[in-house]
Amino acid sequence: MKRLHLQLAFLCGFLLLIQPCAPFAANAATPEIKDIIVTTSDVDLLLFATVNNGFTQEMLDGVKTGVPVVFTYQLELVKTGGNWLDSSLIESAVTHTLTFDPNQQEYRIAFSDQDNKVITTKDVEQAKQLMAELNGVRVIPLAQLIPDAPYAIHFKVTLKKGALPLGMHRILPFSSLWDFETDWRTIEFRY
Repeated sequence: MKRLHLQLAFLCGFLLLIQPCAPFAANAATPEIKDIIVTTSDVDLLLFATVNNGFTQEMLDGVKTGVPVVFTYQLELVKTGGNWLDSSLIESAVTHTLTFDPNQQEYRIAFSDQDNKVITTKDVEQAKQLMAELNGVRVIPLAQLIPDAPYAIHFKVTLKKGALPLGMHRILPFSSLWDFETDWRTIEFRY
């Protein structure tokens, strides 16, 4: 009897561990942040990054049926100076929202960091690329940074379905399975 309880406990634990990864099992890879670059313009600190493996077929099918996909890029800039002296300078979030217009047969990507600028394309691969890339997001004005001081940017991406139209949650009850969050990444630098 004790052995049966141990086997059941092991099975339940195993199922709980694999459940968060289920939507990405078909891809054989989970979303991850790659190619993080911190640089400057004449007046701002800029961030570039790419999310790899950000889409499942279920997500793309959901977009075609009216479920928007939202990538939320969260970042925090801290001035480092040892474990006890880190101070947060800015916390912000940038969203990219993907929708599909069935009448025009085109994808629309809205960018919150560009005053909700919208780019349209008929090509799903281009839409995926636009969703997965941050291109020169302004983090903070350079005037607010101290030259030669150590800094770090903590960065992660959350992938979620957008708000569904009223009643759609009954039709697509499992769409929350494609909500996912990458691990925090940190890039350290000196300005």
